[in-house]
Amino acid sequence: MERRNAFYAQSGGVTAVINASACGVIQAARAHPDAITNVIAGRNGIIGALHEDLIDTSLESDHAIAGLRYTPSGAFGSCRYKLKSIEENQAEYTRLLEVFAAHDIGYFFYNGGGDSQDTTNKIAQLSLQRGYPLKCIGIPKTVDNDLPVTDNCPGFGSVAKYVAVSIREAGFDVASMAKTSTKVFVMEVMGRHAGWIAAAGGLAQEHDGDAPHVILFPEIEFDESRFIARVEQCVAQHGYCAIVVSEGLRTPDGKFVADSGIRDAFGHAQLGGVAPVIATLIKQRLGLKFHWAVADYLQRAARHIASKTDVEQAYALGHAAVEMALAGKNAVMPTIERLADDPYEWRIGEVALEKVANVEKMMPRDFITADGFGITDSCRRYLKPLIAGEDYPPYRDGLPDYIKLKNLPIKKRLSTDFTLS
Repeated sequence: MERRNAFYAQSGGVTAVINASACGVIQAARAHPDAITNVIAGRNGIIGALHEDLIDTSLESDHAIAGLRYTPSGAFGSCRYKLKSIEENQAEYTRLLEVFAAHDIGYFFYNGGGDSQDTTNKIAQLSLQRGYPLKCIGIPKTVDNDLPVTDNCPGFGSVAKYVAVSIREAGFDVASMAKTSTKVFVMEVMGRHAGWIAAAGGLAQEHDGDAPHVILFPEIEFDESRFIARVEQCVAQHGYCAIVVSEGLRTPDGKFVADSGIRDAFGHAQLGGVAPVIATLIKQRLGLKFHWAVADYLQRAARHIASKTDVEQAYALGHAAVEMALAGKNAVMPTIERLADDPYEWRIGEVALEKVANVEKMMPRDFITADGFGITDSCRRYLKPLIAGEDYPPYRDGLPDYIKLKNLPIKKRLSTDFTLS
């Protein structure tokens, strides 16, 4: 087998475990020096490839690479940049192949969600069309857990654990103060179209009266009157009401409750701010004292409380991606296949990228209770293994001792730079 370089990059919103996938990729590549000369990382995702802004991971020690397994966020930088179709922007694709050829890249690994799998699939198609030898493997990553086919997505289990722990702890706090102070707490979590993260909050409710008392899913139309009645009932029965709300909560006419009108680079609505909207509504209708919180980046950056299952799966998928490429596979993504719930068993599978690119997996209706405010036993069985286990990072002076790579650049070989469209 001819030795060639591999390209690896991270895309979209980062997670507590995306670097564990990076660790899996680089360690697997280093175990095959006869086939992979070096793993070249793109600085800030695919933008690094377009600008020939490349990182030499061979200059990182084995210790530093191993440290990626317990370090959150994107060690090489990520981006929100969506390639257009090959027909719409030939220049971008031509540029990518020029950079790959200049640096003898024969393997392409892109670590991200649905848009990233689309990018990987497009590059695989292009390389075949142009006769450039390139094996393209997508590596799943998204806290939203909305990629199809794979049982779950790396990044989700740790966010789910953070949300379940946080609403449980906040519930204890509010319950202790409810007699004379706050009676309503609203916690906003991520989830544009799919309510997986919001659903995870339901794991905290083990007994009647436990928080959260209400979960608001993007899959369920927001009925203001029913919601207010439920809050009033909870306060009367338990003395307080703890609520988890997804940022993607929609009104009956299909509009986001918290749509700011701003769009990101992928064309998605910029959300955030539904918690104060819901809290203010409760104040207006019921006159109850409230507090609200937006988990925002905290939920996806919380490596200190990551799920052990999530870490192990993220690493395994990165490692499997390299093995698949070396086996000659192309335009595929490694997946997680669930074999059993209790005891939890899983294995690595695979799927063609064309089946996952730009496809979202929503919460099944039978995972949501009939009243639309909670999770069912089947949802609980699905979620519980994904938050299981602890995988604490090393600590120094009371804080997580995370790795920061040198990220030294590879010298550019092309004479021109590239302007993003």
